Amino acid sequence: MRYLAVIEPSGRGWSGFVPDLPGCVATGRSAKQARRRLAAAIRLHLAGLAAEGDPPPRPAARGALVKPRG
Repeated sequence: MRYLAVIEPSGRGWSGFVPDLPGCVATGRSAKQARRRLAAAIRLHLAGLAAEGDPPPRPAARGALVKPRG
């Protein structure tokens, strides 16, 4: 499964989160590092759910670049 990840600049680097997996976050000095760490966080999050006997949530979040009118 593939989940939408939001990765954005923060005060001292980059941070990311996964809307479909509440609490699944990661940070890094670069966007690339934050993305790698977020991939690891997703694996850990899903492993934790599996250990509790919970199924992984189906990816539902979508992303789009939106240009404002005007």
